[in-house]
Amino acid sequence: MSGHSKWHNIQAKKGKADAARGKIFTKLGRELLMAVKQGGPDPAGNSKLKDVIAKCKAANMPNDTINNAIKKAAGAGNNENYEEVIYEGYGPNGIAVIVEAATDNKNRTAADVRHAFSKCGGNLGTNGCVSYLFTKKGIIVIDKANCKLDEDSLMMLAIEAGAEDFASEEEVYEITTTPETFSEVREKLEAENLEFLEAGVQMVPSTYIALDEAGAGKMERLLDMLDELDDVSEVYHNWEE
Repeated sequence: MSGHSKWHNIQAKKGKADAARGKIFTKLGRELLMAVKQGGPDPAGNSKLKDVIAKCKAANMPNDTINNAIKKAAGAGNNENYEEVIYEGYGPNGIAVIVEAATDNKNRTAADVRHAFSKCGGNLGTNGCVSYLFTKKGIIVIDKANCKLDEDSLMMLAIEAGAEDFASEEEVYEITTTPETFSEVREKLEAENLEFLEAGVQMVPSTYIALDEAGAGKMERLLDMLDELDDVSEVYHNWEE
């Protein structure tokens, strides 16, 4: 099986994550909070929480930090409330951009996101204006150097667990699932004590657009500005970096 790897995008994102780990952990903490509020603090009965925990582990969040965040979210005195909001818009040269945010003040977040787009030659659009260019997929990335299974064994394990696609790239294996089968596939791989570089449900573009140097500079700035916003949890785009 084969697929178009998104690892170059993930690698860039992971590099930024390493440089700003505290901010990343804060954002993941919000996701844990929302998952607990929606379905309770027990991962066994809360599949959303289970998936967020896997995402936290892929970002190297310590187990103590994860457990403390869950306990805090489940506490009787916790009045923090965040809601998920999705923005769609266009970056420079019409690049499609989807921004996922977790906010306790939608007006503030919308203004911050709009400001980032306008400063970088883009603009916010209406809901649905670019999402049709993306498909929701579960993505699991495993470092070849640290994988305990050979390629054939890993591929068979992933396929038997329900994976949709398997790609062997230069440094990593990338496993693609439907959103519905993501949790089951991830759990089967976790049972083999496999560690992930990335594990989550993402918006994957159907086509990519290349930019010239000027456009690439604006796009980089847009992504950096969005990444710096505390409310923004994920950004997806169809820029061919």
